[in-house]
Parts: sequence; C-alpha cells; structure tokens
Amino acid sequence: MLKIRKATPADIPLILAYIRELAEYERAPERAVAQPEDIARHMFAEAPLIHCELAEWEGKDAGFALYFFNFSTWEGKAGLYLEDLFVRPEFRGCGIGKALLQRLARIAVDRGCTRYVWQVLDWNTPSIEFYEAMGAKVMRDWLTCRVEGDALKKLAEGAP
Repeated sequence: MLKIRKATPADIPLILAYIRELAEYERAPERAVAQPEDIARHMFAEAPLIHCELAEWEGKDAGFALYFFNFSTWEGKAGLYLEDLFVRPEFRGCGIGKALLQRLARIAVDRGCTRYVWQVLDWNTPSIEFYEAMGAKVMRDWLTCRVEGDALKKLAEGAP
C-alpha cells in the first residue's frame, strides 16, 4: 500500500505542488514562490543541497519530506534537518507521516548523523502532539532567528 522513494527530476512539478499545499496549510500561500529551476538547481546538481523522499499510497501521490544536512560544531558531526513534511489530507491517518519520519531517521543513522531536527508552528497542536509521540523533544527554550529580504541585503552591506 505504501511506497517511499527518492525524488527524480521528473518529480519537480509534484514537489512544487506539495510545497504550495503545505504553504496553504501553514496559512502563508503567498510565500511559496519556488520555481522548477530552483528545485532542479538545488536538488539535482552534482553536489545537491536538498533531498526529497516521496510517498505513494496505493499508487497515488500522498506526501513528501524535503531535507538537507547540517553540522554540529560542538559534536563535530553532521545532522539531518527536515525542512518540509507534508501528507495530503485524504491520506492522513494511514501512517505516511510516521513512515516518512522513520525513513529520514534511517537516512540520518546511515549517514552517521547525531541529530534530526525540524520546526513546527506553535499553533499546530496536532503536529506537535504527533511529533512528541514519535519521541521528538520540542525545544521551547530555543528561538528561531531569521534575516531576509531588505534586512538581509542591509546586513550584507556591512560585510568586509
């Protein structure tokens, strides 16, 4: 019933569809501006920056997990960062989200990663409860900092 596979270049339109569906769910559809060439350049390059696993349920496109590797300077080890996890509403409750989380955990372990990290919106109680049930620790004492747009350009102006 469930098949999880690595994305191929032919999957770029599907990946973008998932990104936009997730943005809609997260109440920010206007922020999902990625284009096919962005995914192609970063996922299917000689040294890809991002990776993607796709889930199919009974042959139908059901969800995805998009991730990349980061690095812990304290541990001197790589980590896996889950950027996006999305399961289409009609497939929720089938174990697909759990299976995708497990697949990425397997990738992290196989690659020698010591951490597997992601973020969740503070209002997304069902996801928080799901992640905690899977063994995730919600790190409420860490806050995300982001510099983007004009603020990023202004900050870069002062670079040596």
